[in-house]
Amino acid sequence: MTYSSTLAIGATVFEWGRQTYVMGIINATPDSFSGDGLVSESDWVAEAVALAESQVAAGAHMVDVGGESTRPGSVPIPLEEELRRVIPVIRALAGRVNVPISIDTYKAEVARRAVAAGATIINDVWGLRMDADMGRVAAETGAAVVLMHNRSRPKDAAQETQLGGRYVGVEYGELLGDIIRELQSSIDLALAAGVKPERIIVDPGIGFGKTVEQNLELVNRLGELKALGYPILAGPSRKSFVGYTLNLPPDQRLEGTAAAVTLCIDRGADIVRVHDVAAMTRVARIADAIVRR
Repeated sequence: MTYSSTLAIGATVFEWGRQTYVMGIINATPDSFSGDGLVSESDWVAEAVALAESQVAAGAHMVDVGGESTRPGSVPIPLEEELRRVIPVIRALAGRVNVPISIDTYKAEVARRAVAAGATIINDVWGLRMDADMGRVAAETGAAVVLMHNRSRPKDAAQETQLGGRYVGVEYGELLGDIIRELQSSIDLALAAGVKPERIIVDPGIGFGKTVEQNLELVNRLGELKALGYPILAGPSRKSFVGYTLNLPPDQRLEGTAAAVTLCIDRGADIVRVHDVAAMTRVARIADAIVRR
């Protein structure tokens, strides 16, 4: 199928193909891989609001709030702790920013409460495959939903002190073919639950259950995801494939992220999810001026 050319979320209308949209990352966690977690702060809600406002001012078209780290080797947290971290942030943001708020979670109850608090996008890193109720919540709330591909397994995570975690030994029969097939399964789950097709966005899961070489290949072949017929979100920001390619820690991956974002846009990404919003907004604008002529 061919996806709708527009998506209305509240007062915001996204026109796919006209430009690249930027999603800013708000990590309400103490252990983000990128070192930007906020929960260790004395008042992470205020810190999160300040960060989101600065991202919107710098050009973010939406902000994504997450309360559980998804770095390689991370440990899942209880439902109540995730709610404690994200709901106050979303509630505060709903009255302060004029862009859509996304909740980064794979738990249906977190998604349900987040939408009630003001979120309008559900960003599920397990593509509705971890919590059987997530599709129903997405359909009933009418939220837009990001379906991400994910083959992350703790046994495949390897750690390096300076560079952080990465995945090793992950096998695919055919990388893009497998990703497309598994994303189609998530799409089928969403449609069967009653999610409207125009509210579906797909994400190939850069960094999630993929080795450094597989991530590099995925960025290069991102355009093949267009076969699914849905808008594409790409999240290469500060990821391990950048760090291990350049031998740099997360806080020194700006240029590598910029290169990856540019290539994702050239290959057809509609949304880029990034930490460094001001810099990547400029990258997106110049890339758009070249490839969307």
